Amino acid sequence: MPDKRITLVGRHYATKSRRSVPVKTPGGKLVAQVISKKTKAPKCSDCKTRINGIKKMTANKYANSKKRERTVSRAYGGAVCAHCVKTRIMRAFLLEEHKAVKKLMAEKK
Repeated sequence: MPDKRITLVGRHYATKSRRSVPVKTPGGKLVAQVISKKTKAPKCSDCKTRINGIKKMTANKYANSKKRERTVSRAYGGAVCAHCVKTRIMRAFLLEEHKAVKKLMAEKK
């Protein structure tokens, strides 16, 4: 049974998104403090691992945050992890090398 001495703040519906915990104020009153939901960290679009350097935030906080908090200073900053960026660069470089070698071999023949 919940404690009846708690002073509820705002709307009084206890839903999944609006859970509360009793907190004692300096005045000795029990007040319901709303607990925010835990959020998931941003994921890499390729390998689905967590992107380092970016905080876990709700969509609303993420939209209102500064650009430096949303991204990391490299190519594909807040969307792809460092390992996947590295592999993309390597793949592109090796494809270009392969094309150059093919062209050279065709000229020799």
